[in-house]
Amino acid sequence: MTVQTRLDLADRQEAADLAAFLGRLLRFDRAAAVRLQAVPGADGGGVLAVFGRLPLGGSAVLAVRTVRLAGLDGSADLTVSAGQLLESVDEPGAGLGLPAPVTGPAWAGLLPPRSGWRPLGRPPVERVVGEVLAAVAEFKRRTAEVPEHHRTRQAVDAIADEIWSRPLAAAEGLPLRAAHAAHAIGFLRPGAELAAHRAGAWLRLDAPAGSVALRTAAAPGAGLGLSPLR
Repeated sequence: MTVQTRLDLADRQEAADLAAFLGRLLRFDRAAAVRLQAVPGADGGGVLAVFGRLPLGGSAVLAVRTVRLAGLDGSADLTVSAGQLLESVDEPGAGLGLPAPVTGPAWAGLLPPRSGWRPLGRPPVERVVGEVLAAVAEFKRRTAEVPEHHRTRQAVDAIADEIWSRPLAAAEGLPLRAAHAAHAIGFLRPGAELAAHRAGAWLRLDAPAGSVALRTAAAPGAGLGLSPLR
């Protein structure tokens, strides 16, 4: 495996989109790490997939952003600091520096499978956003009703897990947690075309801006296909 010190992105918009994605991840966890996987493309370019973890409630969801590369000498697979990666993004020069690898967190060792995805449907983004906003309002109301001296992290997480574990009415087979994560990371944009998939114990919600994936139980396999999302 060849690891470059800098990657040239396809254009400035790819750099801006990646910076925005990393910035949102860091709002959830200032010490966040991300796993990077880059593969060359048949056209001489390549694709970089950036995996991050969203700690929502007592569970977590993986958020994935892919960006097109102008070129790639060889494949790369490493885990780095999200903060250092954000600092290395060169938007005017459409480039990206690769920080030194860090010891990866446990989630980085088990990613969604590359193949075997079965479609679950194409939920309308307006309906999905409506369900998420209603659930957020319920979460805020119910947590506010808990007496302050009982409003522990455990109590708040229990409310969150109960709400986000409910099925998403707009997409059979997906929990609200997937839609909440996609909304929180900025993937549920007006007019976006969404697609839901399942592969074994893994569930995935795709949008033009990125994907979110979560496991309903222990699942084998690693690596998400590195196809551009737009």
